[in-house]
Amino acid sequence: MTSEPLSQKEIEDRLGELPGWSLDGGKLTRSYRLGSHFAVTGLVVHIARTQDELDHHSDLTLGYHTVTLSVHTHSAGGALTALDFELARRVQELAPAHGAE
Repeated sequence: MTSEPLSQKEIEDRLGELPGWSLDGGKLTRSYRLGSHFAVTGLVVHIARTQDELDHHSDLTLGYHTVTLSVHTHSAGGALTALDFELARRVQELAPAHGAE
């Protein structure tokens, strides 16, 4: 997967395929609410495994009942790339299994 920056049109199109995700300061972001701190921790571990598989890591903020991801590609000067959207898509797929909303 390439780390070439996406155009604004590509970003908007891909963002439309990820309900709940938004742009914040040029980063792709999403917060999930879960039923317990233990459930949040399980989701974070699952996200970490996915990030290692992709060799692409987000900023994660762990809260008592929430986890927030902030994604961009450092090697592309902080721009958004296909890799950012692939990570977001994978997180979007695995989050419901942890009871995330």
